Amino acid sequence: MSKIWDVLIVGSGNAALCAGIAACESGAEVLMIEKSGPEMAGGNTKYTAGAMRFAYNNSEELLPLLASPDDPRISYTNFGSYSEDTFAKDLRSFNEGKPLTKEQHILVSKSYETLLWLAGHGVTYEPIWARQSFEKDGQIIFWGGLTLAAENEGVGLFDMELAAFRRLGGKLKFKCEFKSLLIENGEIRGLKTASEEQILSKSVILACGGFESNETMRAELIGPEWLSAKVRGTPHNTGDGLRAAWELGAQRYGQFDGCHATPMDYFMKNYGNLKIPHGERKNYRKISYFLGVMLNKNGCRFVDEGSDFRNYTYAQLGQAILKQPGQRAWQFFDSKVFDLLYDEYHFYDAKFEEANTLSELLQKCNGLNRKSAEKTLLEFNASVTSPCSFDPSVKDGASSRSNGVEKSNWAQCIDTPPFRAYPVTGGITFTYGGLKVSEEGVVLNVQGEKIPNLFACGEMVGGVFFGGYPGGSGLTSGAVFGRLAGLSAALPLDC
Repeated sequence: MSKIWDVLIVGSGNAALCAGIAACESGAEVLMIEKSGPEMAGGNTKYTAGAMRFAYNNSEELLPLLASPDDPRISYTNFGSYSEDTFAKDLRSFNEGKPLTKEQHILVSKSYETLLWLAGHGVTYEPIWARQSFEKDGQIIFWGGLTLAAENEGVGLFDMELAAFRRLGGKLKFKCEFKSLLIENGEIRGLKTASEEQILSKSVILACGGFESNETMRAELIGPEWLSAKVRGTPHNTGDGLRAAWELGAQRYGQFDGCHATPMDYFMKNYGNLKIPHGERKNYRKISYFLGVMLNKNGCRFVDEGSDFRNYTYAQLGQAILKQPGQRAWQFFDSKVFDLLYDEYHFYDAKFEEANTLSELLQKCNGLNRKSAEKTLLEFNASVTSPCSFDPSVKDGASSRSNGVEKSNWAQCIDTPPFRAYPVTGGITFTYGGLKVSEEGVVLNVQGEKIPNLFACGEMVGGVFFGGYPGGSGLTSGAVFGRLAGLSAALPLDC
């Protein structure tokens, strides 16, 4: 007789591993299956910078999470605080006027306890010194409510969570592709793989991502302009779990025409590249736009590059670029900010043009309306209202206007040679629409009833993000809902 597992998990990313850890510590026998081999396991987790947004009241609450709490920099660092109310307000600002959903309340209220729980399983974090802090008057100041990332970023998060899962007795089977759910007398009894193997279990947790790597689903559910979008992460998130759940009558839930989309190098390879070191892999992102201006191929600005801190806007600007002619734009900077550009701009393979005059630079930007672009840049420079000093840790109100588009903060004249232009496009990271789940992580059908023994977490949970995304919330959401699903799936089958 075939073995019957207590919990069977589809996928091996952050959400899946959190579900596995929670189920194992509850005493369940857990099998996790992964479509890829070991080198590509982890879904989108390995492609991330590992940042996790969570509510905290003071610096002392961060210490139990840190890999190096004795780092000498901590003594002169102001981490500030990030209350549950502030986290809720940040989420609500992207809800297009709607109140917080039940899912968002869960994310906020359980964010800190979930990171503390992970830390208890050996998952440690480090301050995001390079991207989220700014030294001023002898003190390191963090801004934007995003302070910590997993040690060794997304790869480290995967490694630490996988080690915890295995220490608790969890099993992981590679190159085992999910095909469909096994149904007996109307209840989930396991699943069938692409090789027609049947794996039996008392419960199934779907944690195999959204549909961002499926061109057809992107075009159908988000919009036709997304057919040719670059995919930042894994090629394996093709909506398999969503389709299987929908075929069973699961409720579609959330905003399907929304997604996490980031400005990326126009010449990036699709799906990124896990074969290069992780710190270098991030070179494809181009998220220092707030230090300069972005122009489309017509030579016009089309967004407020300084509307808010970068970690509140970057996930939306990829979509804005994809809506421009040719799905392309250029980011312009002068030498005053070169040392402030994130590492991705200095990577050996980063694509950009450089010149000592703006006119010469524009001549090098193939496909750009040079006359219009020069007019835009001159108009921008002429209307800059500069602060006394440049400080990216505060919204300084230094503004400018060109093409009828405001830049609300951090506007500086682009006037100090040399000048650079970086060609960018939109890269999709993950999708927002998915399934409706109960507070225990049980998948609900179209009538709002629980589908017995079927759970979901991670990108598959709808209702968490809508018109946008505060940076670092995605991994936290995966951990929060993964833990909930794992705990519930390990219980007797009455939830």
